[in-house]
Amino acid sequence: MKKTMKLTAVLVAVLLGVQSFAQSGIRFSDRKTDCRQWVAEHFAKGKTPPFSFEYDGRPSSEFLRKWEFSSTVLTPERENENLVAYSWTDPVSKLRLTCQVKTFDDFNAVEWLLYFKNLSTADSPRISSVKVFDIAACSQEEKGDWELFYSLGSSAEKKDFMAMTKEFAVGDTFSMSPYGGRSSSHAFPFFNVRTPKGGAVFAIGWTGTWLAEVSRPASDRMCISTGMKYLDSYLLPGEEIRTPSTAMLLWKGEDRMDGQNIFRRFLLAHHHPTVRDGEKAHFPLSSSFNYGDPAPCNEYTCLTSSYAVALVERYEQFNLVPEVFWLDAGWHEKASCWQEGYNWYNTIGNWKVDRERFPEGLGTISDAVHSVGAKFMVWFEPERVNRSSYWAHEHPEYLLNATGEKANIVEGPTEHSHIVDLGNPEAREWMTENVKRLIRENKVDYYRQDYNLDPEGFWYANDKPGRRGICEIGYITGLYRFWDDLREEFPDLLIDNCASGGRRIDLETTSRSAPMWRTDYRYGEPVGAQCHTYGLCQWLPVHGTGVSRSDPFSFRSGLSWSLITNWSVTSAESNLIEMQRRLAEFNLVRPYFLEDFYPLTGYGDTTGDDIWLAYQLHRPSDGSGYVVAFRREGCGNDRCTVKLRGIEPGCTYILEDQDGGNRIEAPAAALSGGYTMTLGARRSSLLVKYWKKN
Repeated sequence: MKKTMKLTAVLVAVLLGVQSFAQSGIRFSDRKTDCRQWVAEHFAKGKTPPFSFEYDGRPSSEFLRKWEFSSTVLTPERENENLVAYSWTDPVSKLRLTCQVKTFDDFNAVEWLLYFKNLSTADSPRISSVKVFDIAACSQEEKGDWELFYSLGSSAEKKDFMAMTKEFAVGDTFSMSPYGGRSSSHAFPFFNVRTPKGGAVFAIGWTGTWLAEVSRPASDRMCISTGMKYLDSYLLPGEEIRTPSTAMLLWKGEDRMDGQNIFRRFLLAHHHPTVRDGEKAHFPLSSSFNYGDPAPCNEYTCLTSSYAVALVERYEQFNLVPEVFWLDAGWHEKASCWQEGYNWYNTIGNWKVDRERFPEGLGTISDAVHSVGAKFMVWFEPERVNRSSYWAHEHPEYLLNATGEKANIVEGPTEHSHIVDLGNPEAREWMTENVKRLIRENKVDYYRQDYNLDPEGFWYANDKPGRRGICEIGYITGLYRFWDDLREEFPDLLIDNCASGGRRIDLETTSRSAPMWRTDYRYGEPVGAQCHTYGLCQWLPVHGTGVSRSDPFSFRSGLSWSLITNWSVTSAESNLIEMQRRLAEFNLVRPYFLEDFYPLTGYGDTTGDDIWLAYQLHRPSDGSGYVVAFRREGCGNDRCTVKLRGIEPGCTYILEDQDGGNRIEAPAAALSGGYTMTLGARRSSLLVKYWKKN
């Protein structure tokens, strides 16, 4: 036990005050109590807590311990959670800082966020340089790996979500932040820090411009801070703001996936949306309505009720009915006026169902979908408002202009848009009621929210002098309130979080939604889809993409928990038997995406056409799993050797090729020591199921 406790002493220390776990004697021998004990010791009267900020130009380490301190136990939202609010109040300026801290009985994890409230009748002094987490990961072992594991964000490229590694020498620093105000655009708000004796996964909850900084100032520590990139403001009398949230999960092991698989389970347990009666949301297998019409039509701008209903009947006829039928962009007024230069993109804000194409609204399609036992999901983009749209004419005072001036309204087709000021309660409530009405009147089951715009410039153009960051805070907290209000009104509503494909993924959005369309990179291109599954599955168990072909290589390239098939069921080139086989295969593999995920062909650049790519889905409870592998077009090697994870020593395993049904037996040592796969043809795939004999 003494040796185990030493190996698991990871490691987190308060940077301010230069305290460390080793100095305080805390060791991680019990995963269920370590973080609670650490919180109790560091969130206490007279202690410097593990966050920092500047107030009127002074660092919080100089004064916060002198402020009035109190703590209140709050009621958590979920089982196995403990929630406490710790407050510090300045007796002079009457600024109150509250840190809501959550710990977990089933994971060695902790998360918190900060609230600042001005309790005085005058403007507060300036608040700046807020670091929600400001800690150090320490180890008495100076030799060994000091590394940062992180991923790229979404930028509609083959490299989206690619796993990255940075080794830290003493003096190295590294910072991460998204582009344009969408939380996973070009950067990703989940990362993993490893010291020689363990590590910690960090997750940021902020659907705006967050900032994470990692450095190694000394040989025995790495420093980690998180927060909002731009905040430098005073508060008005009575005003309250919140910061990003951050979670930290501690782990031990030799591979980054030892920690990241625990984190995947943590997300499912504590940051996965729930529906009625607290049941976990089930994000579906979907089919579309033959996506993309003849040019210049696009998306669903030329779809009609009769055609959509006929497609539903066609799917039923061939036993291809999905869990959800998905109606994407283009159902609203003016979107189909291609003769006049309109399409779905430049008519956002005309939120009325096009009654010429859908005479009785979308409810007719919903009824047809429900009649075959499926659900109906509809696309919306309510935050972005085209300058010539109905919403722009109706309430220009509710909109933010990128120039900071009043919203300017135009006539005719234009690509330019404003955004709804979600920090304005009246504007947010107006948008909420409009969306609720559309959901209700059109019998919509699931809600898909897109966001094809970078909002950061709008926010900072509309900040008042001396109030940098306030517009962003109001907007992001308004977005959370909007989604929460929808989910309260419609308890079974699922939210698909798109945002130009996977550009709003963070800890807060994963608690309310899932990215069922994870990237806008070349729809249906299989090698890119392989890369995206390989990268994103290292962090998130639930996400999805679209597939347009039913051959094994293309279909398996897009495998993930949630999938959107866009097969042309009216084309002679389509093969119904092949489609049915792929769906049966998907239903067998799908549950394993909620289990452990292991990349088998390394980390880093996976975009080349001359490589093998393989990953493993492993269920620890019974030792079964799948290996998914691809030999790409330019790869001249017909063999690939990998080392399987989670294999129990001494056991014998049965492996079954899902294409030919061939079975072999292999000892555990042969699988964990080096399992060789063979594919004779280029651009081909393997799907192998394995389980323990007896």
